[in-house]
Parts: sequence; C-alpha cells; structure tokens
Amino acid sequence: MPTITAFERSPDGGRGLARDTRVRWALEETGRAYEVRLVSFAAMKQPEHLALHPFGQIPTYEEGDVALFETGAIVLHIAERHAGLLPDHPAARSRAITWMFAALNTVEPPILEREQAPYVVGDRPWRAELLPLLDGRVRARLTQLSARLGEAEWLDGAFSAGDLMMVSVLQRLKSSAVLKEFPTLAAYVARGEARPAYARAFAAQWKVNARQPSG
Repeated sequence: MPTITAFERSPDGGRGLARDTRVRWALEETGRAYEVRLVSFAAMKQPEHLALHPFGQIPTYEEGDVALFETGAIVLHIAERHAGLLPDHPAARSRAITWMFAALNTVEPPILEREQAPYVVGDRPWRAELLPLLDGRVRARLTQLSARLGEAEWLDGAFSAGDLMMVSVLQRLKSSAVLKEFPTLAAYVARGEARPAYARAFAAQWKVNARQPSG
C-alpha cells in the first residue's frame, strides 16, 4: 500500500488546494488504498523528509522501493500503473500526458505568480502597475484554454489525468473573480469537483484540517 505525505495542518485550511489533494484524487480515481503520514512544517525541513523531498515540501509518495516527489510525477506514476486515468490508445494516452504538462508548466505558473504577488510585492509603489499585468497574463491563458475546451466535457475525450491536473490548477482561482469571467472553465471545474473520487479526496484532506483548533 502506498504512503503519501501531507501537511499536518494545511495552509489553506483544508480547502483542497494543497498538492496532496491531487495525489489523493488520483489514488481515489484508480481505486487504490493508501496511507497518509502527516508532516509538520518543522519536520519537512529535517533530514528524514529531505531524503524524500530535497526541497522540503509535500507530497511525497512511497511504495516498495519507489520513492517520488513532485505532484506531476506522482500522478503520472499512478496513472501509468493503474487503470482509470489514462486512455488505452497510445495517441490518446500521449495527449492526456501532454495536458498534464500543460496544466503544470503553462497554466499554473501565471496563476501562482498572481496569487503570490501581493505578499511578495507588499506596498511597493509599482504594485498598482504590476498586478494588472499579472491579471492579464492569467486571463490570456484562460482565454486560450476556454477556446480549446469549447463545449466539450473534458479536454480530450474521456476524463483523464490531464483533466485532474488542470481542474486542480484552476481551483486556485475560485476565490477570485477571474474564473467567473470564463463560465466554460467554471463549469469544467465544477464537473471535476462533482466526481465521487474527488469528493472522497477532498473529504479526507478536510478531515485532517477540520480537527485542528481554529486559533
């Protein structure tokens, strides 16, 4: 049975944005039982955890002699070894993997940059000029993605690991007004969250954080 690591107390308070949720979702989609080892922020910087994740983050994945870090690599590992996340046809399989990379390398970076900018920039005088530029970068990517998705249910035929990663990335925009500007993508995210496997993954992550004291 694989073991993954997750935040002992997630910075998002259990809203499903921590990256272990993506791995939980993949495991739930493939019907794999798994164990979770909760890690504190202090423990993440200790040699034991750094041996698994050299950058001191979560999640990690251990199964037998396999030890992985980086969410994309973990989800791909799961998808390649268990049915449910990648098509059988080689060309369709490759396209699904391409969408995984697109989610992480093309769509997510401008979203994260915009999300983190207020904390990094603070009250510097050029803040008012920078933030609209970052908003524009996010909107440009969403415009392209929305056009590609069109009226389709998923990005390329049936639901795949590509959709799992893309929905997970777009969820970071739910607290902003930007996603609402793209109803096609908002509906796409809602379809992903309506999947029973996602509901189980979210509930598992929420359970850990809901038991924590609010203060």
